[in-house]
Amino acid sequence: MKKPLLTVNDIVQITGITGRTLHYYDRIHLFKPTHLTEKGYRLYDRSSLEKLQTILFLKELDFSLKEIADILKLTRQEQKQIVSKQRQTLLAKKQRLETIMAALEEYVSGNDISHLQIFNSSLPLKEQYANEARFIYGETEAYKAFNETLEKLSPDEKEERFSSMEEIFKQIASCFDQDPSSDEVQRLIEEWKKNLMQFMTCDAELLACIAHTYKFDARFKNYFNQYGNEDLTDFLYNAIMHNINR
Repeated sequence: MKKPLLTVNDIVQITGITGRTLHYYDRIHLFKPTHLTEKGYRLYDRSSLEKLQTILFLKELDFSLKEIADILKLTRQEQKQIVSKQRQTLLAKKQRLETIMAALEEYVSGNDISHLQIFNSSLPLKEQYANEARFIYGETEAYKAFNETLEKLSPDEKEERFSSMEEIFKQIASCFDQDPSSDEVQRLIEEWKKNLMQFMTCDAELLACIAHTYKFDARFKNYFNQYGNEDLTDFLYNAIMHNINR
């Protein structure tokens, strides 16, 4: 014979919800027991179980507990209409998660975080860095020259310039076992400067500032890590500073 009422333990066994959660739902008046025994034990009837399953379903659909409480006051037809609208929200989140998973695979494969397209309401990191540079150096003649040059380039030309810079960084990384003052490393630093000069006029002060940023800004350290050595920024800093001071 089926039991007419269910205990907290019965509910836990059927739904997988914890007793603590049941007590919390009771305290916030979201899901009250059907009866209380003389000893204060909570008991639930079959219709209560159906209500709890509706609550758990709505929670899985990403509704807040407050929203769920409001939905439960509606007719079944009104509830279906709200759930139908929630479907579009969940589809958008699904697409967002797929984007994040794809970015995760790229990151694990070795791509730098600044190249990942995972930012939604915020700007991609490359644009954040550009805005930060504009904020810090925007009033300087060097930055104005850099910006004017950049605006004249086509997308393909920009990509070519930046790819050339990345290739230089790769070559510098391959010289990590050499002294930063060695002829080969300094030749590459000159190549790096030549690339910079295509965008702006770099004096010793600006070059030192760039070197300092490479060494001490954690984001640039993470960027340079993709070239294979976590100490590359220190090596690059020393190489640039030697070039300035020689």
